[in-house]
Amino acid sequence: MNKTNSYSSASGSCHIGFDIGSVSLNTVVLSDNNEIIEDYYDYIHGKPFNVLKERLTSLLERYPVESIQGVAITGSGGKLASELIGGVYVNEIIAQATSTGKLYPDTQTVIEIGGEDSKMISLHRKASEAHARLVDFEMNSICAAGTGSFLDQQARRIGVPIEKEFGLMALKSENPPRIAGRCSVFAKSDMIHLQQIATPLQDIVAGLCFALARNFRSNVARSKEIKKPVVFSGGVAANIGMVRAFKEILNLNDNELIIPKHHASMGAIGAVYYVKENNKRNAQFKGMKALEDYLSSNTNHFATLPQLKKPLVEYNKTVHFHNNKKEKTAVYLGLDIGSLSTNVVLIDNKHQVVARRYLR
Repeated sequence: MNKTNSYSSASGSCHIGFDIGSVSLNTVVLSDNNEIIEDYYDYIHGKPFNVLKERLTSLLERYPVESIQGVAITGSGGKLASELIGGVYVNEIIAQATSTGKLYPDTQTVIEIGGEDSKMISLHRKASEAHARLVDFEMNSICAAGTGSFLDQQARRIGVPIEKEFGLMALKSENPPRIAGRCSVFAKSDMIHLQQIATPLQDIVAGLCFALARNFRSNVARSKEIKKPVVFSGGVAANIGMVRAFKEILNLNDNELIIPKHHASMGAIGAVYYVKENNKRNAQFKGMKALEDYLSSNTNHFATLPQLKKPLVEYNKTVHFHNNKKEKTAVYLGLDIGSLSTNVVLIDNKHQVVARRYLR
């Protein structure tokens, strides 16, 4: 899916910002006076540089190379991208802090949740300063349970589109159940149990949102105070179910939890602000030749595992009951003790199933 927003026609010189993440490429075009001319959100589907090439090709149809005064890049793919197309790489934390500090100068905390990580950024503004500045930050561990991927995975499991329907359903819940948010495996077990006891789907969806919000408070913020007002940015900020969850978990009202208009592109915007503010002279756009060479070279073709095939071995589920009332039969006992059930099986010396039970 490609979500595109165009705000005004291109005119004069501009700066371009890219935020290359694990799920999307966020692109902004800013004028000389920092007006956001264009803002794009493109899903990358595992091919970030192919999508980057497509987006650049589209931009160059409207913006001549000589009109591009600078390029700023952030995100997990930012360093390599800056080597290929030029521009300056800006750290993600600095980019998020810079854009929030300028656009929302009274902000004291930034909650940023993307596809693969989540961040808590603390800001402070002195009385003599016009903008808030970075003070401290925290990030999640390598576990995906506290990120947007967690919601995406669970939404696919229950067959609810993550874009709009997921958040709208969460708002309908009056009593969200408690779902484990520290681990995706435990969350799945909780969801299966809730489905088995006929829990309404909107309650399960809301429970997932609250699980992610609790995970952020306990695993990212930990013992640190989440000072108000709070800016919630990143792709997950588009989920109104998550907005509700953070308001209730962190005890915030509408004025204390701010969702930026360009919440998904705050990193790209901040990267441009940082480059312009620090007069980076090496931010020039180098063209697309190196990017095209990279995409056409063998370095971009990774070795893949062979396609999975159905095994030739047949799984025989037939149970061979031994109707022998006089003699005992020697068997082997197998146990599979899971979070929701216990499976018991008896197998004889001929590898035949004598008996099996599924216990809850």
